[in-house]
Amino acid sequence: MSAVAPMLIDSHCHLDFPEFSSRLPEVLQRMHDAGVMQALCISVTLENWPGVVALAEQHPQLHASVGVHPDYQDGKEPAVDELVALAANPRIVAIGETGLDYFRIKGDLEWQRERFRNHIRAARASGKPLIIHTREAASDTLRIMREEKAGAAGGVMHCFTETLDVAMQAIELGFYISFSGIVTFKNAVALKEVARAIPLERMLVETDSPYLAPVPHRGKTNEPGFVRHVAEEIARLRETDPASVAKATTGNYFRLFPGAITGRFSASGGATGESA
Repeated sequence: MSAVAPMLIDSHCHLDFPEFSSRLPEVLQRMHDAGVMQALCISVTLENWPGVVALAEQHPQLHASVGVHPDYQDGKEPAVDELVALAANPRIVAIGETGLDYFRIKGDLEWQRERFRNHIRAARASGKPLIIHTREAASDTLRIMREEKAGAAGGVMHCFTETLDVAMQAIELGFYISFSGIVTFKNAVALKEVARAIPLERMLVETDSPYLAPVPHRGKTNEPGFVRHVAEEIARLRETDPASVAKATTGNYFRLFPGAITGRFSASGGATGESA
């Protein structure tokens, strides 16, 4: 068991991806052994969503989202009413991963912006928060969030790599900021300053597994158990103890995703019915 206490939560991972298909039981065991009580499995396409929700239905320590990532251009386009209907599943606690990505996709991206708007509308209609991805698109992301009143739904800016100014604007809209293994990278100097500066009560931690493994696992396949290294780095940067970061980020997670309170994972490995 990790020395980090209370237990942590990985607020963003992709356990349905092929990297985990043959070894999920051992990954979940290592997650438990590392003191990670719960993980949120994130949808990136509607075609693969059934596999995502199936994981959450099979494992009490997992919950899921529903949405289509901005990098997936050729799959089924999500309509607002369909997202709302799928989000009614009690194992679904969020809408997304959604947002804008001007790094990987080029050309006329109005379709991306309209998809993002639909996700925000679905979040407001369903009462479930947003998981937002933004890359080289911060200005448009914040503009659309304001225009569509995303603050009414709330949510998280996942795998945050933007400036402190962008973080504070998102926080003003009622959003949380989530840090991944990138914050442990030696060259992530600006991001480390963001992690020092933002309020701890608006912070989450994540792995974005199977990507972005933190130091000391950089270059390996990432997994939820590694999220403790993110929390430990944030504690180091803020000159506090890892237990304080764990306690704060776990509490923040349950405030943002109240649907994840049912079936919390206890230290002994069993599901509990505790409230946050």
